Amino acid sequence: MKRLFTLVLLLFTVVIAQAQQGSGVITGKVIEKITKVSLPGASVRLNPGNRYTVSDQTGDYEFLKVPEGTYEIEVIYMGYQTQKQTVTVTKGGNTVLNFSLEDGAFAMNQVVVMGDRLRGQARALNQQKNKSNISNIISSDQVGRFPDANIGEALRRVPGVTMQNDQGEARNIIIRGLAPELNAVTLNGDRIPSAEGDNRRVQMDLIPSDMISSIEVNKTLTSDMDADAIGGSVNLVTRASPNGERISATLSSGYNPIRDKALYTGAFVYGNRFAKNAIGLVLSGSYNNQNYGSDNVEAVWAKDDFGNAFVEETDIRKYDVQRIRRSMAAALDFKLGKNHTIFANAMYNWRDDRENRYRMRIDDITPQYNASNQITGYRGRVGLQTKGGADNDRNRMSRLEDQRVQNYSLRGEHLIASGLDMDWTVSYSTAREYRPNERYMLFRQSNRTLNYTGTSEFPVFNATNLNANAVGLNTISENNDLTEESELGAKLNFRLPLSVIEGQKGRLRFGGRLRIKDKDRNNIFTKYTPVNAALIPNLGSIPNTYFDGKNFQAGEQYVPGLFASRAYLASLNLTNTAVFKGEEDPTEFLALNYTAKENIYAGYLRWDQDINDRLAVIAGLRVEHTKINYTGNIIEDEEDLAGTRTSKNSYTDLLPSLTLKYQANDDLVLRGAFTTALARPNYYALTPFVGIVAGDEQIAAGNPNLDATYAYNFDLMAEQYFKSVGIISGGVFYKRLKNFIYTYADRAYTTSKFANDFPDLANPIPAGEQWAFQQDRNGESVNVYGFEVAVQRQLDFLPGKFLRGFGVYANYTFTKSKAKGITNSDGDLRENITLPGTAPHMLNASLSWENSRFSARLSANYTAAYIDELGGDAFGDAYYDKQFFLDANASLKVSKVTRFFAEATNLTNQPLRYYQGVVSQTRQMEYYRPRYNFGVKFDF
Repeated sequence: MKRLFTLVLLLFTVVIAQAQQGSGVITGKVIEKITKVSLPGASVRLNPGNRYTVSDQTGDYEFLKVPEGTYEIEVIYMGYQTQKQTVTVTKGGNTVLNFSLEDGAFAMNQVVVMGDRLRGQARALNQQKNKSNISNIISSDQVGRFPDANIGEALRRVPGVTMQNDQGEARNIIIRGLAPELNAVTLNGDRIPSAEGDNRRVQMDLIPSDMISSIEVNKTLTSDMDADAIGGSVNLVTRASPNGERISATLSSGYNPIRDKALYTGAFVYGNRFAKNAIGLVLSGSYNNQNYGSDNVEAVWAKDDFGNAFVEETDIRKYDVQRIRRSMAAALDFKLGKNHTIFANAMYNWRDDRENRYRMRIDDITPQYNASNQITGYRGRVGLQTKGGADNDRNRMSRLEDQRVQNYSLRGEHLIASGLDMDWTVSYSTAREYRPNERYMLFRQSNRTLNYTGTSEFPVFNATNLNANAVGLNTISENNDLTEESELGAKLNFRLPLSVIEGQKGRLRFGGRLRIKDKDRNNIFTKYTPVNAALIPNLGSIPNTYFDGKNFQAGEQYVPGLFASRAYLASLNLTNTAVFKGEEDPTEFLALNYTAKENIYAGYLRWDQDINDRLAVIAGLRVEHTKINYTGNIIEDEEDLAGTRTSKNSYTDLLPSLTLKYQANDDLVLRGAFTTALARPNYYALTPFVGIVAGDEQIAAGNPNLDATYAYNFDLMAEQYFKSVGIISGGVFYKRLKNFIYTYADRAYTTSKFANDFPDLANPIPAGEQWAFQQDRNGESVNVYGFEVAVQRQLDFLPGKFLRGFGVYANYTFTKSKAKGITNSDGDLRENITLPGTAPHMLNASLSWENSRFSARLSANYTAAYIDELGGDAFGDAYYDKQFFLDANASLKVSKVTRFFAEATNLTNQPLRYYQGVVSQTRQMEYYRPRYNFGVKFDF
């Protein structure tokens, strides 16, 4: 690390000396003539010679160290007319030259009709074409053409990307078969911390899609990017200050059939420039409120000594959910003359998720056998649990999950000399998940005779003659959970011309990066017992709610049953010691609490060199040094806090990269890349804890010996662009991961296995019982490979005005993996194991039609089944089942400023489904039904 910074200082000294030579700078901005919108990704060429640059997100461009003289500047932008201007460069001067491009509809013999959708597509494809790495870009206009409420839904459309859902919304991102922990998410290049307690996942359903200007999915890295993104890096770009006044507003309402409730959405954008265009400002906000829910069935499968597979635990769950998303953002820029600009960005996302859950669980299921060892019946325990919250202004008788993510950044761009520019960024981000006054009330009856009336795909148990007056109170509990994470970041980058080939463009970049992260989780769990047992003798003696299964989406054979009402649970005065006795239950939270600190120091060199006018090479080296300090609780006898244990670790990674880009002709781009990347273990996974939840028969354990995953990546991509604003692309990729991390799960964890793994701890598993055990472990290596193809085009070659209004958007990705070093529950190596999260087939297809006033789109998304969690053997492996979503949307422009729109999502009523071992053994199926939304948008 010291040698790297010494080299950087020497380079900086040389550059300052060379910057005094007789040369100047050319800077400017590229915008659209009609709308005044900035055009990012424009190819700006300096003639004569092979010098060029690309406009950034705000449409700005610059040429450094241009010798004195007169030149021609040419701007090329797909879908727009090429424009040229002449400029004279003076010694030490900064010549400003701006461009306003006309779309192709104004050109002679041009067939391009630039509607609103096509303008957005043009901005995205121009950026993608001129990026140095392999990437996919989605503009805000493109997101708006799909019925996608959050960023996760929009990302589902990208080649090689699939999403895992929560309550019917896309939440966790998988890129090219790699789990969410192996991917990075940034906001304007700054990392977004995770609000979840035990992992690094950024919840993509937290940020509304209408708050983002564009989405960049970087599938290969360059050395100036953070290295912890093996699968890819998603950069969310917020709105920058406009080039003139902009006012936009959206109002909509809709319908959620699953609970017959409404949804409401509102959004606004205001932007303008002031002080003779020296100051730019944009403010935006979004509000979404929806009431809905889900119908859920879950099952855990086991196999007896005679080879019979049976359900040993099953749930019927009814969820009622209210989800409120609020988002606010501000961006400012201050131009301090021609050579210096300061940017300030802020974004605040706040989501309240209120949930009531009614769960009937049948567990401790014991098969009954005949003389031939065939199962003839079952006995088990029935539990009826209500999940809710206190009756206050925040909980509103529901479980409240209050998540907030904030990001603040200050950035500067400075032209130091004609041959050197510098930029810096300081950012601070926080994420918090707070669950206050979360309550549970459980009634149970044991040793019940059970009738199994279902199939393996639709498992159903019925408890015969269940009498509410015989179902006694088991537990009342309240927990308060708090997880917080913060990250302080800083960047410093320098850029200068440096070419070793005469007449060819060359550029050297170098800089440093600092990330200081803190995360902690503090949960408290309290059990309450009535002082007078006669207060709540049984389920039948209190206010209750009955659900008969009518319209239950998995089938009306699933009857949730009778539960304590949410109002009754909320009304209990648990803090009144005359009525309830409260006692903390350490087994529920002590092992979960931890504190983690992680500091990352990085430096990099990146050299861009054109070999000729077609071939460009980027060589880079990044060094990242990681220091970790984490503290977990030491638990004795399951519930006693014996102290804390602190573990410290540090390691350094060298990460070389090489990227090639070959411009075969004006429209065909060939790319290749060799890159390296890493993935750090989750904080909680490293904590030396053993968490035992005896009531649920579950054990989770940390693993302080986990190593970071290191990956070698190889990519090839070909992209054929169309002047009518379209693309056909195809590529292959290969990744080799060392020390990959997987979640090991054993659902037949016995007392002997616990004694072997944790000989120093008291054994909580009774003889003869099988519990569920989970722990993160390192595998030896995994190979991931596949290919992806995509097409995006307006069908302008078809005859007739109507047919030319059609457009297609489609992509397909194939992924396969093979993992080594995974053991089964007996410690033996397993063969032919795939990496969890590797979906073999992913397909998007969309057909659209558009003219100057009306647009409509039908969109489909398919993901094949893939393994999600490894069990102790093949029987215990859990799979995320195939999914097929069908969405539709349309909009009508009734004036220059007004547009009406309608959207329908999940028309296939696609459930979230897991299965265990084989596809017929359902582990979970959760249904949400379609959703409908109607609204109006104003653009001034």
